[in-house]
Amino acid sequence: MRKIVVHMSLSLDGFFEGPGGDLSWHQVDNELHEHFNEVIAPMGGFLNGRVSYQLMAAFWPTADQDPTASAPMRKYAQIWRDMPKIVYSRTLDHADWNATVVREVDVEQVRKLTAEPGGDLAVGGADLAATFARHDLIDEYRTYIHPVLLGRGRRLFPDSDAPTGLRLVESRKFGNGVVLIRHERAR
Repeated sequence: MRKIVVHMSLSLDGFFEGPGGDLSWHQVDNELHEHFNEVIAPMGGFLNGRVSYQLMAAFWPTADQDPTASAPMRKYAQIWRDMPKIVYSRTLDHADWNATVVREVDVEQVRKLTAEPGGDLAVGGADLAATFARHDLIDEYRTYIHPVLLGRGRRLFPDSDAPTGLRLVESRKFGNGVVLIRHERAR
């Protein structure tokens, strides 16, 4: 069975974006980008919210044509273009780059997706991740903690009345100080 994986960069104080949507604090060097490529390439698809999809679609389709792009960036552009995508949106009528627009998160439809053969499915977008969490659909969290305190911004994890048990399955420190903390659901 395929897993639903949240793959997100966070500040040490738990923000996935700074004020005004600022992501300039992300410290993605070649080592970290090569790691992203290694873990994302075998996945079976991206599950994105509208905002995340549009952010990605504004850059990655042609990123490999930029002569200043690094080799890992050029590789990721190819991965992103080729990867099947489901974009959850009530407002988009169409999405390009191997993407299908779906209006709502249908729990049974997501469970059918996970039963299909293929690689795991990566959730992109904090709002979509919160919706998947509310429906108990997330199997794994891959959080990349960047060595920065933002003080404010948007948090990945919304308030909840019920704790979710997790089990640490991997941690890794990268040369730039980013730390991967990978947790699976404790079932």
